[in-house]
Amino acid sequence: MSMANTSSAVMQQRIEPIDSLDDFPTPPWATRALCEWLAGMGYPLGDMTCREPAANRGHMVKPLREYFGEVDASDVHDYGAGFRVQDYLGCEAASLASWTITNPPFRLAADFIRQARNTSRHGVAVIVRTAFLESVGRYNTLFSDGAPTDILQFSERVVMHRGKLSAKGSTATAYCWLIWRNNDRTGRSHFDWIGPCRKRLERAEDYE
Repeated sequence: MSMANTSSAVMQQRIEPIDSLDDFPTPPWATRALCEWLAGMGYPLGDMTCREPAANRGHMVKPLREYFGEVDASDVHDYGAGFRVQDYLGCEAASLASWTITNPPFRLAADFIRQARNTSRHGVAVIVRTAFLESVGRYNTLFSDGAPTDILQFSERVVMHRGKLSAKGSTATAYCWLIWRNNDRTGRSHFDWIGPCRKRLERAEDYE
């Protein structure tokens, strides 16, 4: 008799077809947690611009607009949210943004990060599975000569469902924010936790 493998290592795998849109919307409270951290680091977000190049249905764009003076949102696919349809990796950004903040498609995340670092004045932040840090390939091509300045590990689980945003459910997948701050010249990666904040930052209207 065979039994399903329910180990945490297997449960954290999220295998997507090569042509998948990787449609896993980000809960708005997780974006607010990042923005509060950035504000706490002294960035005047209200005077800054932000680019979100994988805007999906706008679940990250909405909280970004609560903090940033201007948010430029686009996506390679039209989800019906009214954002500009644009292939972020297939075109040149029209101008530099203060920040680029996004939840990139997993298989293209390294390319998104490189593009964002070339087109952002102050920095880049991406939310990724914590397992993204573990890869010889990514170490050789991304981290070895350009490691993030900050790794912010969520102490709470960030639940992302395929194709929908929901306040309910659970997950075995851990997420973190990887941040590249252009004004940090230490050459070191600083690790910290995002403490419990979902209850404080979550709003009922986020899921309407």
